[in-house]
Amino acid sequence: MSSMLMLLFAGILLCCARSAGDSVPRLLLVSFDGFRADYLETYKLPHLQEFIEDGVLVKEVMNAFITKTFPNHYTIVTGLYEESHGIVANDMYDADAKKKFSQFNDSDPFWWNDAVPIWVTNQQQGNGASAAAMWPGSDVKINNATPHFFMKYNFSVKFEERVERIVSWLNSSDPVVNFAALYWEEPDASGHKYGPDDALNMHRVLEEVDKHVGFLVNKLKASGLWDTVNVIITSDHGMASCSAERLIVLDECLGRDNYTLIDKTPVAAVLPKQNREDVYNLLKNCSSHMKVYLKEEIPDRFHYRHHKRIQPIILVADEGWTIVQNESLSKLGDHGYDNALPSMHPFLAARGPAFRRGSSLGTLANVDIYPVMCHVLRLAPRPHNGTFANAKCLLADQWCVSVPEAIGIVIGVFMVLSTFTCIIIISKNRVAPSRPFARLQLQSDDDDPLIG
Repeated sequence: MSSMLMLLFAGILLCCARSAGDSVPRLLLVSFDGFRADYLETYKLPHLQEFIEDGVLVKEVMNAFITKTFPNHYTIVTGLYEESHGIVANDMYDADAKKKFSQFNDSDPFWWNDAVPIWVTNQQQGNGASAAAMWPGSDVKINNATPHFFMKYNFSVKFEERVERIVSWLNSSDPVVNFAALYWEEPDASGHKYGPDDALNMHRVLEEVDKHVGFLVNKLKASGLWDTVNVIITSDHGMASCSAERLIVLDECLGRDNYTLIDKTPVAAVLPKQNREDVYNLLKNCSSHMKVYLKEEIPDRFHYRHHKRIQPIILVADEGWTIVQNESLSKLGDHGYDNALPSMHPFLAARGPAFRRGSSLGTLANVDIYPVMCHVLRLAPRPHNGTFANAKCLLADQWCVSVPEAIGIVIGVFMVLSTFTCIIIISKNRVAPSRPFARLQLQSDDDDPLIG
């Protein structure tokens, strides 16, 4: 009898734990690196298209300048421009600390601690645990915390294995995982290798990416998570075609003993060894296909001026052009260019109980993704550069009308009010019609009328 009671009690506890877990809003953030927005229109991607039709789509995401991998992945999870979160390039140098950062040397918290990513905020506010599979920075102890579950970066780990791990963590109830982030290197790697205009090879790669989306969806369905987990699929940047005929050779403009090249093409960071103005003037006349900025002259729209890791001189190549010192071209596609270029823009798709169905937006800044995620997870966001109102039309619990609809409503209300006003004015001014004059008729039995 006692054993039966124990089993019953354990069952009740399990049900309560499962109910508590289900009541917590959940979010899975997925990035397919280098997924250019117009790939959705160029290639047939049935799994991704089905996902979009069941949710919402942002056709083009305006990413942060510079349009490279590490900076934009950190922007997505912090809502901050690069000058604010401090990951200003894939390769960096901090003159004060005399430290260097690269994609192969990225584990020092020093580089990441200027911001707090959403996986840390989620755990700090006690809503649940976070998990991450290969998302840039997620295996670093940022502000003394990592996700409760994470995988150290290893490019050789297959997509399926990453998904299996994420799904198992989302099914964990001790502690409940309510936020997870998943990263995959394609189609970026192939975009660099073949160039985005190589239709044959890019079609093959994107078909594989689409199959990965199908695999992810099927795993979520099989595990019973599909109806409760909100899923965002997006990317960090797009891709532009490069050519050996479009090279900007720095060695033809100045000697290497004048400067150190900190970050490379297509946005190159230059640390002068000699007089800064002399180096600047030599570079300024180097190529008509490259813009040269002193740090304080970088355009405001880039939000890329106010951090010590941004070098004194920044070179920005025109779309499709490559900055080299004297080496040959090693790739046919690249990114990092001006973030106003459509070729640099990724997309965003989302579905789940928090999102509308069948809705779309033309554009959205990637700094706006962070406040959306905080809203879905019921987190108080940390200070950020995003604007929640820009993304309200994606969310099921937000009242939203488009500009044409709003104009139509205003015109309609104005016409109704005008009509009622006219009716009231007309009714007040209405005068009773005068009756025609009629002579008094006397009845035969009436007295004679008085004559005065």
